[in-house]
Amino acid sequence: MGLFDFLKGKEQAEPAGVTFPAILGAPSKGTYVPMNQIPDEMFSQGIMGVCCGVAPEEGKVYAPIDAKITQLTDTLHAIGMEAGGMEILIHVGVDTVEMNGDGFTNAVKEGQAVKKGDLLLTMDLGKIQAAGHATTVIMAVTNTDDFASVDEVASGAVQPGSDVLRVNK
Repeated sequence: MGLFDFLKGKEQAEPAGVTFPAILGAPSKGTYVPMNQIPDEMFSQGIMGVCCGVAPEEGKVYAPIDAKITQLTDTLHAIGMEAGGMEILIHVGVDTVEMNGDGFTNAVKEGQAVKKGDLLLTMDLGKIQAAGHATTVIMAVTNTDDFASVDEVASGAVQPGSDVLRVNK
């Protein structure tokens, strides 16, 4: 195996820019919601991995870290991304899949590389509330078991990009 092959393999295993411990930033502006207080048992009980939430003050969701978009739901309420081996899910609201995309607009496409702070999607908070759903923006590391630890590191008011989760290899 030549040097080029070695470097190529190394790049694929660990994209440039992700060092551990990795810090994930808040996906929205608002109030931090600890995992155990997220109003959805799939998330609050850690079934989807260690996660946290933000009760949003505005209808914008941002990239928590430099990553690649790996999944966009047809209903526009959830985005999957990968960064340094972390599989990150951002899920907007609770039971918002029932809205079939009404009130949501994607700003990215599958396969796109994003930088921390890039706009991922917009949401109409009024429409979500009018449909009877919680607006909590939930962010989960869905492959938590692949890491030594994923820790919540925030409380109170957060800005997009504020440190909320620390991932240790």
